[in-house]
Amino acid sequence: MYIIIYDFGTSSLKTCLFDVGEKITLAAASNASYGLRILENGGAEQDTDEWWQAVCKTTRELFDKTNVTPDEVSGLAFCAQMQGVVLVDENGKALRPAMCYMDSRGVNEYKNCMGKGLVKVSGCSLYKLLRNLRVNYAGSTSAKDPVWKYKWVENNEPEIFARVDKWLDVSDYLVSRCTGKIIRTADTAFATFLYDTRKGKEGWNKGLLKMYKVKPEHMPPIIDCTDLVGGLTAEAARDLGLKEDTPVFGGGGDTTFVNIGAGCVEPGDTHIYVGTSGWVSTCLDYQTVDINAMITGVLSANRGYFNYYAELETAGKCYEWVKNHLALDEISIYLEKTEVTDDFESEFTSLYDFMSAEVSKVPPGANGVIFTPWLHGNRCPFEDANAAGMFFNIKIDTGKRDMIRAVLEGICYHLRWLLECEAKKVKTSDVIRFVGGGSLSPVISGMLADITGRTVETIDNAQEVGAMGCAIVVAAGLTGDDVKSASRRLVKAAHTYYPDPGNKEIYERNYKVFKNLYRSNAENFRRLNG
Repeated sequence: MYIIIYDFGTSSLKTCLFDVGEKITLAAASNASYGLRILENGGAEQDTDEWWQAVCKTTRELFDKTNVTPDEVSGLAFCAQMQGVVLVDENGKALRPAMCYMDSRGVNEYKNCMGKGLVKVSGCSLYKLLRNLRVNYAGSTSAKDPVWKYKWVENNEPEIFARVDKWLDVSDYLVSRCTGKIIRTADTAFATFLYDTRKGKEGWNKGLLKMYKVKPEHMPPIIDCTDLVGGLTAEAARDLGLKEDTPVFGGGGDTTFVNIGAGCVEPGDTHIYVGTSGWVSTCLDYQTVDINAMITGVLSANRGYFNYYAELETAGKCYEWVKNHLALDEISIYLEKTEVTDDFESEFTSLYDFMSAEVSKVPPGANGVIFTPWLHGNRCPFEDANAAGMFFNIKIDTGKRDMIRAVLEGICYHLRWLLECEAKKVKTSDVIRFVGGGSLSPVISGMLADITGRTVETIDNAQEVGAMGCAIVVAAGLTGDDVKSASRRLVKAAHTYYPDPGNKEIYERNYKVFKNLYRSNAENFRRLNG
């Protein structure tokens, strides 16, 4: 069967046409980008019409790349960035730009609610935190959490707020635009931390809605990721170039599906993802939380399972930054020119591939240079919107290759930190599945194995890992198959990387310094960025 999955990242969409049968094959794919507007007050906004334009463009392009016809498509779903806020009217029309997960404008709203109380834990009211933990093993402990974005609009844009009919996340909005039906999937509902995960009580928790002063009428009905929402409307079908009434499934958030696409579906299976953002996630058959390290067990698309999830907001984004500002020269001053041969494109698939080859010439430890990958603050294992990136220990003989390698190592150091925080609370696997765009680089994959001390496996189609997981879930919705067994059958390791004992000492030394850099500079970050 053919299934279309829309993989919505922070700044780009990859629309994938999968052939799901005895194996899962990517039949065709198309890409489009859209804007991300970063505001001085901490805002991070996106235009919902740009999203839809990207959906329409890429869907039509699929059929230019394959012999598959629109009437052969069995179903579609969205696998999208999470913890956004899309406020819509009764017709599903967005009333303002979408607020993405990076939006941190709700600092005052967060402090006015969670910062009050006689007894606090990690700066949060103990009473309110305990109420949340009892309901869903989670809590709104960050100003970037969705409820504070919602409250920011209420306090700062009252005329818009008065017109709100429902509060949606990214995937829910796109499903509504396809079907005309306004729903939320359980995973995106949980991501608001207003959802009750206790058996027999699943759904919006009235007590939490009241505590955070969220209007119950703004909360849509909740369905499972595997549920059929409805068929494409005539208008959506015309826009997309698909057949009217093509089945649209619940889908959900990217973190919901990546473990399934990575083949990490047994309790204790751990995967690491590096795309624009990054995370460490361990599959569990129970729910737990570490408030101090900002880690919680989020709902899996596979009912009854959870993903114990620790996030790094800017992972691959750091690699993009270093490409633009170090690998490419912005002011046309070249102190050293390297001749690039005519067969560059045949040797390297991208500039990132070339950069990985170049940094492999630098010894482990980047000649003492260390980078902190906090280009948009940090969330886990410490919450600090003022934290920023830095290069530490630059010397007169430091070169660009050293600095680029330091960026990659810095991402891996932080991921190790997250992995160690998870291991304090749950059992993590000795073999780590590494997925996302970062895993396409053998240099980064080997580096991650060396720095974490774990065996690292990569898979085919690693950039489409969330979309593959979503396709497996949609196929389960169409056929009634078991999600876990389908994932194990369809997803296999392609390459394996083992830690090099010879690199252990240098990485242990640098890792200790890396972790000390935040403690030593937290006050400096506050003075500069607070």
